[in-house]
Amino acid sequence: MTPDADQRIGLAAALGAFGLWGLAPIYFKFLGQTGPDEIIAHRVVWSVIFLGLVLAIRHRRQLFLRLKLPPSTLMALMLSGSLIVVNWLVFVYAVNSDRVLSTSLGYYINPLVTVLFGLVLFRERLLPVQALAVSIAAVGTVYMTLRVGHFPWIALGLATTFALYSVVRKLTDVGPMVGLFWETLLISPFAVAWLVILTGQQRLDFDPADWELSLLLAGTGLVTVLPLLLFAAGVRRLPLSTIGVMQYLAPSITFMLAVFVYGEPFSVDHAITFACIWSALILFSWSGWLRARRARVVA
Repeated sequence: MTPDADQRIGLAAALGAFGLWGLAPIYFKFLGQTGPDEIIAHRVVWSVIFLGLVLAIRHRRQLFLRLKLPPSTLMALMLSGSLIVVNWLVFVYAVNSDRVLSTSLGYYINPLVTVLFGLVLFRERLLPVQALAVSIAAVGTVYMTLRVGHFPWIALGLATTFALYSVVRKLTDVGPMVGLFWETLLISPFAVAWLVILTGQQRLDFDPADWELSLLLAGTGLVTVLPLLLFAAGVRRLPLSTIGVMQYLAPSITFMLAVFVYGEPFSVDHAITFACIWSALILFSWSGWLRARRARVVA
């Protein structure tokens, strides 16, 4: 395969991954009659099943060798698994309570929150332009809080939990597929226990007799695994700078869904807040591009 063909495959895979992540609210809207807690419990259980199948097909006889990890790594994955489950829970709650716009804002803010954690936890240094970008994003968030009258906990909750998740995974030397498999596997006993509790309280929506709803709940595992497979294929074939720019595709698609499909209110205050976030992201991406360009010239 030629390098150009390989890059085209990578671009298609990455576009597919970010596109599916951006369109995810559509899927979860179909599950609006089911509580977020049951949806996430199913998502965890079915993710284990689908990921297990993918890993078994990919690694075959080396599967158990690939899955063998030291106890300290498993403890870290237990923590990161808890963080990603909270992130999923907030996301599904927001989608099914007609706050898709908040999820878009959250995933726009996420890279900037990640930068702040890098600054505080790893003592990474910011360029002046990057510091200005983070400050502009902070101004937009504070403005929204003051004007709307309530703390944007959904957006900041999504951004913070995923940024913390990124920090833990940065410190854990595990591939994305194996890592997510262990994360969901370690959380799955709690998910199964919760489903048992819901069954005992006669509040479980999953019912084989209602095959449409049951398939949708089982499909949450596929919704989790498929974009990850596409992302892994894309990130192996494309420069990280390309992936970094493309990551804003998902919240952009979600933004358009919220405003133009679901008709969520988009006021002047929303416009000012998003303008701050978009300006911050443009400045931050531009400074990163300049730094990468200078590094190539020096090399």
